[in-house]
Amino acid sequence: MGIAVTAPFETANKQALTPVYDVRMISEKGGPIRTSLGFEVMTEPFTPDPYDLVVVGASLEEASPGMIDLIRDAPSHCRRIAATCHGAFVLAEAGLLDGRRVTTHWDRAAEMREKYPAVHVEDDRIFVADGPIWTSAGMTAGIDLALALIEDDLGAEAARAIAKRLVLYHRRAGVQSQFSALLDMDPKSDRIRDVLLYMRANLHKRLTIDDLAEVAHLSPRQFRRAFRLETGHTPAKAIEQMRLEEARILIEDSHHSLDIVARLTGFGDRDRMRRAFARASTRARHMGPNQV
Repeated sequence: MGIAVTAPFETANKQALTPVYDVRMISEKGGPIRTSLGFEVMTEPFTPDPYDLVVVGASLEEASPGMIDLIRDAPSHCRRIAATCHGAFVLAEAGLLDGRRVTTHWDRAAEMREKYPAVHVEDDRIFVADGPIWTSAGMTAGIDLALALIEDDLGAEAARAIAKRLVLYHRRAGVQSQFSALLDMDPKSDRIRDVLLYMRANLHKRLTIDDLAEVAHLSPRQFRRAFRLETGHTPAKAIEQMRLEEARILIEDSHHSLDIVARLTGFGDRDRMRRAFARASTRARHMGPNQV
């Protein structure tokens, strides 16, 4: 059960003058439901009463035919229906995803694409909203989905305030890749991790080896060697990957022109940015998603 997805709604209630969400745990028949961690959560029975939002969480077990029927009928009395992680399979089995853009955890995206060919699976997205149907990738992406739903209800400022109260380092847009450049590099030492964070915060600037070595408190020669050893990338390649990641978010989730996106992400001009995307596309055709 993806209980973490409820935290943003609980926080929204805490920071509002009066509670704005009535959060309930529901199941097919109600009563205690055993989670994957072994503890039980009390639930209410799913009813035909109107719901503003129903979120189907991930489960290690297949949904029962009765639950599938309940979800199939949900659009008749629910304004929005969402699923986190593998919960998207329940929506797909109920026929709610046919012809829609959706996402799920990357490790089962190919399975969903094969099992439900009428569903347009976008496996490299944190979350996707297609009309009244919202789906997200796994675990923490459910929190990003919840914040996006809250922004849809209460506005961007409220969603940012909730993210801050949840001590989120970065509230991710739905277009962000499930494969983070920072996570992929995963350095072992604090000094190289500090350099990566400095890169991320200063992509719009000209980042030189001397500047980065100073952040790491190493000589330029020592820095180059340590960075390559810990991340598997040269500093230049790491910067390009981060710039591409940020540029894609801005292109798909903002109204900026390509020239402005290129300047904001440090590419300088659109032609240089276009060539970087072309190089990344060529690499992706020859490598798996975890290798890009």
